[in-house]
Amino acid sequence: MNATRIIRESLIIFTRYPEPGKTKTRLIPALGAEKAALLHRQMTEHTLTQVKRLQAQRSVRVEVCFAGGNSNLMMRWLGNDLIYTVQGEGDLGTRMARSLATTFHDGADCAVIIGTDCPGLNVEILAEAFNQLQWANDLVLGPAVDGGYYLLGLRRFIPELFVRINWGSPEVLPQTVAIAKRLNLSVAYLPQLPDVDRPEDLYIWEQRS
Repeated sequence: MNATRIIRESLIIFTRYPEPGKTKTRLIPALGAEKAALLHRQMTEHTLTQVKRLQAQRSVRVEVCFAGGNSNLMMRWLGNDLIYTVQGEGDLGTRMARSLATTFHDGADCAVIIGTDCPGLNVEILAEAFNQLQWANDLVLGPAVDGGYYLLGLRRFIPELFVRINWGSPEVLPQTVAIAKRLNLSVAYLPQLPDVDRPEDLYIWEQRS
């Protein structure tokens, strides 16, 4: 009898070290540099709480892919039980593609990448993303209200999904879906959620459950 093969799941968290003036810059006019950085710190910790709950349910490799600061500062902030890597140069698509390519090269069977701007992203949604990948979907997307996505999951690295995208615009999700259709990928969608990017979004964080 063959032993059941273990699916190696990888979760990548994109965030940045909460340095005032370099974090959540679009919120600085409303909050000031210090409070904007504090909000980013709190939102990252909130996301990590959900990730820890996921790890209590299933064996998931968690990697924090960061910008700003350094590994020692990140470790002091978020703990030494996580894997830390630097995002590196390039636009968002280049950085995400590089991180996912490395994860699959290192042996992941499926990978999910998230940010820390979406207070509604909870353990149930994270688990569902991995479940959808195990059920043979090529791509899992968590649509954001602003036209982007808060989560992307893959069963293999697909570099085409990260080029010719107008990052930071409402076209991110539609352009990604169009590429997926052209490649004949099977796509699963998670619940649409709002994220916190601008002063008018602050109520989303304040009303989190």
